Amino acid sequence: MLSYKVDILEEDIKKFSPQLLDILLKDETTKKHIIWGSGNYSVYGFGFDDQITIDSVTGANSNLIKPRIEKSKEEQSIRIREKAEVFTPSWVCNKQNNLVDNAWFGRENIFNVETTKGWNTLPEPIEFPTEHLKTWQDYVIEPRLEISCGEAPYLVSRYDTVTGKHIEISERIGLLDRKLRVLSENINDESEWLGWAQKAYKSIYGYEWQGDNILLARENLICTFIDYYKLKFHKEPAEKLLLNIASITSWNIWQMDGLKFVIPNSCKNKSNDNAQLTLFDERTKDKPCEGCARNNPLLHTGTYCKVMDWDENKEIKFVSLLKNYHEGKL
Repeated sequence: MLSYKVDILEEDIKKFSPQLLDILLKDETTKKHIIWGSGNYSVYGFGFDDQITIDSVTGANSNLIKPRIEKSKEEQSIRIREKAEVFTPSWVCNKQNNLVDNAWFGRENIFNVETTKGWNTLPEPIEFPTEHLKTWQDYVIEPRLEISCGEAPYLVSRYDTVTGKHIEISERIGLLDRKLRVLSENINDESEWLGWAQKAYKSIYGYEWQGDNILLARENLICTFIDYYKLKFHKEPAEKLLLNIASITSWNIWQMDGLKFVIPNSCKNKSNDNAQLTLFDERTKDKPCEGCARNNPLLHTGTYCKVMDWDENKEIKFVSLLKNYHEGKL
């Protein structure tokens, strides 16, 4: 079984299951692998648009992708300047996640009581607002999205992304952590637990530009499943279970330009077929991407990212959700 602390070595995942690592690297939109989406790895021979393959992150490269806390200060500064990459401490994530839950439950201090830059977990089973006819099942399937998710600290809190400190399972504050806690408090049957765990994973989403963060976020979600499964059933989950959760995660944590809703750097100039020929039988300059030129997310020439509609079991373009929202269909 996988052994890990904060950093999860891709070589260890490959030794456990090459298929698992392949799924964690998959881009469900292109049916290829996610791309690096960064110039930080060019010194190793990997360009912005290159796919992150199994070979590029295992063997001699197994230590290449590291959580932000283990990156050099120089690299952290570069990513802050270029992509405004700033990671949030766990106590801030907890505050904001609490605001979400306060609104849903209609009361405060549900999972924990906040302290100065920290929290005290409330160990009693979570009570649900029967006066609003809300159940634990409703909570587990309630959709949650982390935008520009980085290593997904709002979804899962295995460690503090700023300090690198490991967080015990009983103290975790992520949105998915809370769902897994709730279902573990209400279900003892393993088969039923697994069914609801899948629903919990299908209910949480996150997108991110940079490929290394996508992989780290997906790994964090997989290891979170292992943690809660072992805590509940006192055994290691079978490979088949992890492949199933990874398949959900590869859809729900995806690589995207959050302003354009396309694969990063995929917008191209359109050929100007109506342009007049020049003296040298060459067409005039291609038309730039209309979406980029007009700042219109519905007109990009890039590859629009797809997500899975789990209720209908069909792929949809994420941008269609934005379109439906503006048209009053959501």
